[in-house]
Amino acid sequence: MRKVPLTLIAVCAAAAASLPLVSPANATTAAGGSHIRGVTTSSAGQPGIAWEHCQGMGSRFQCARVAVPLNWHRPDGPHIKLAVIRFLGSDQRHRIGSMFVDPGGPGLSGVDFLKQAGPLLSTWGRGRFNVVSWDPRGTNASDPVRCFTSTASEDRFWRGVQIPVTPAQSRAYVPKVTALARRCGQVSGQLLDNISTEDTARDLNYLRQLVGDRKLTYVGLSYGTMIGQTYENMFPGRVRAMLLDGIVDPVEFTASAERRAANQAGFADEVFFGQFVRQCQKAGPSGCALAGHSESVAQRVAGLFARARRAPIPAPHAKPPGVLDYSDLLLSTFNPLRIPSDWPQFAKDLNAAASGDASALLDLARPVRSPAGFAGATVSAAISCLDGPASQPVSAWPRVMGHLTHVSRLWGPFVGWTLWAPCAANWPGHATERYAGPWNAKTKTPILLLSNRFDPATGYRNAQVAQRRLGNAVLLTENGFGHLTLNDPSICVLKWRIRYLVDLITPPRGTVCAADQPPFP
Repeated sequence: MRKVPLTLIAVCAAAAASLPLVSPANATTAAGGSHIRGVTTSSAGQPGIAWEHCQGMGSRFQCARVAVPLNWHRPDGPHIKLAVIRFLGSDQRHRIGSMFVDPGGPGLSGVDFLKQAGPLLSTWGRGRFNVVSWDPRGTNASDPVRCFTSTASEDRFWRGVQIPVTPAQSRAYVPKVTALARRCGQVSGQLLDNISTEDTARDLNYLRQLVGDRKLTYVGLSYGTMIGQTYENMFPGRVRAMLLDGIVDPVEFTASAERRAANQAGFADEVFFGQFVRQCQKAGPSGCALAGHSESVAQRVAGLFARARRAPIPAPHAKPPGVLDYSDLLLSTFNPLRIPSDWPQFAKDLNAAASGDASALLDLARPVRSPAGFAGATVSAAISCLDGPASQPVSAWPRVMGHLTHVSRLWGPFVGWTLWAPCAANWPGHATERYAGPWNAKTKTPILLLSNRFDPATGYRNAQVAQRRLGNAVLLTENGFGHLTLNDPSICVLKWRIRYLVDLITPPRGTVCAADQPPFP
């Protein structure tokens, strides 16, 4: 996951629940017929997936492309194709079924994630599952959202653009984000109406049918927990086991773009200015480079932020050399704060900037605001704008951005301008289907929720609310840091993952696991 660029990282309920589903008996027709590449029909008339060996991968990796309706309620209409991958379990003799995995985003590639993490994920099921993932519709290799007709035009559009942190920068950015929304509509057209989380949940249900599983075993990470909660409430009788790590609050996610953005940004300051600083001070100069100076760690960090607000800090050894302004300082926190094993190096980078050389921080910030970084954020917005449209126009930015910056001075501007503003700028997509609750369906086996106590992206409060709201859920807390328990290893959590996925046994309510080591060892 650390090699995947992290971007934000998500209607009537009665009508949604009553819509017709594609059953195994007619799934091949719904996918465009068995002649579509990736879908086959067995001698018993049941659909399946035509797996092939993934190019350049080992024999246990298999790939396919599966056709699905653009609109699940018009099965004879246009189709799109999903890129799908699986990693074969080592214990096929005792195979339980398939374990579906989504790494989050919205917009991260499940195919790329499984190529990296397939062997690790397989151990969670003791080799008794074929681990399956896919690129959700509208992303990566599954008919991705596009807003430009060429890489050159995309590069020109984003050249020199930074996330606004002043009123003047904000006023200049509004026409930019408005033009972006218009371009996305011109290039991607009706695709933008059909990439909601409900659409993806229906794709997941269809893939479950194609692999021959009567019930779903699913692992959702970050935004993948939004897919999971949507599926669980649409198809509660189809869930065998569901493990969700880094919980998205679906009520906040679907209420509006403004409430979603506030929830996405609202936990970062507590983790950085609170826990990161506190753990660094506790470790002392032998464990954390920011400690051991004439000032406290909190004072040194505060001084760095104040200095960057006054004037850019030289970055002579960045690639290429430049200066770090306040906007880039905020962006530099976006990835390292999620991964506690990166905290010692991040502390060194912050300390160097506090001493006058911000080269390392500028190198951290640049990928986030690169054309590829903006493209990833735009795909994320394209999906989430359908789930929860903006309630205020982009002209209301002084009020909205003021609130988001108050919620989080660290991540509020980035989340606001990249994930709220497109939704508010006459976004051209309007959800054909949008699931917005209820969120309290009960499954036979409890849903297992995992959360670090100090997660900057999907805060612990989200997990506590989910445990109360879902009809049958158990929260396993890790007394750790960073985004996802996966990024702060714990033998205790690993044991419960395996026990739940294989044997359907949940930990006693209130169980708390320790991380294997502190962030500053």
